[in-house]
Amino acid sequence: MTLSLTRGAEHGTPRLTDIAAQAGVSEATASRVLNGKPGVAPATRRRVVAALDVLGHERPVRLRQRSAGLIGLVIPELTNPIFPAFAQVIEQVLAGHGYTPVLCTQMPGGSTEDELVEQMEDRGVTGIVFLSGLHADTTADPVRYHKLASRGLPFVLVNGYNERITASFVSSDDRSAVRMAVRHLADLGHTRVGLAVGPTRFVPSRRKAEGFLAAVRSFCGMRAEEAEAHIERTLFTVEGGHAAAAALLDRGCTGLVCGSDLMALGAIRAVRERGLSVPHDVSVIGFDDSPLISFTDPPLTTVRQPVQAMATAAVGALLEEVGGTPVQRTEFVFQPELVVRGSTARRGG
Repeated sequence: MTLSLTRGAEHGTPRLTDIAAQAGVSEATASRVLNGKPGVAPATRRRVVAALDVLGHERPVRLRQRSAGLIGLVIPELTNPIFPAFAQVIEQVLAGHGYTPVLCTQMPGGSTEDELVEQMEDRGVTGIVFLSGLHADTTADPVRYHKLASRGLPFVLVNGYNERITASFVSSDDRSAVRMAVRHLADLGHTRVGLAVGPTRFVPSRRKAEGFLAAVRSFCGMRAEEAEAHIERTLFTVEGGHAAAAALLDRGCTGLVCGSDLMALGAIRAVRERGLSVPHDVSVIGFDDSPLISFTDPPLTTVRQPVQAMATAAVGALLEEVGGTPVQRTEFVFQPELVVRGSTARRGG
């Protein structure tokens, strides 16, 4: 039996033209997929099925595949937009491989990472992706991951390399990220540059600080002790960025590099509270390139994490292990990209 799709505009009926356009394929190809005909590449087939989902149409029964299994995804929280961005891409990649993602979020007063892992194991997940979890905290006991490995449950760790854990890691190059941010400010004539970053116990914070110390000595001519005094360690939040920026402005900084986009928004608020403007008086750079951050006032200059590439690599490494293929127990490091917008300008410009 062939699935009949209208080409007209009947309310609630999926139109072949719309599905084909959404998937970027011909109507003939879309029709073959929807009717379960052979001769269509798997990637093309997935695009057509995804187009149905995007357009809000129910999949035909013949296209509803049985899940290959459950994959857990543990993220810190949802208030920082970079975490939902990672989660969305990871879930899309997993779905493309036939797996059903199980999202677990750590909220204040809620379940701990260990409790979430226990709950996921009870549900029979076949693997877990940890994003900025306890593996990134140098004060946390890594034995929890050793036990997980001993139970034969594959996992991959994103952002937060820990040499005490034998696993596959996927990270953004934090040192390089801060280096390119400082160099951008130095090229604009800023010599008094400060860094607002998270607590020292977190690996990404340490690496950002290391990159900053080397960069300001190289590009701004700061002495080592002076450079250290231009680092403010706080929380990765708007409030944390506000407090750090206030302290750095007191030290005469005209350029601020922040460990997250949320911190950068707090820094901009602190600058404006002093009657100064961004970027004419103080330039501010964020980190992540979170969704919608280009629509801030002014649009935020930031260092973009390669979310798509990192998420794809993380899922790929995990599924290789799930499939029984030995994977390299190492850190896969991805290069970020400086995105210049309106929150940075030449000093005094």
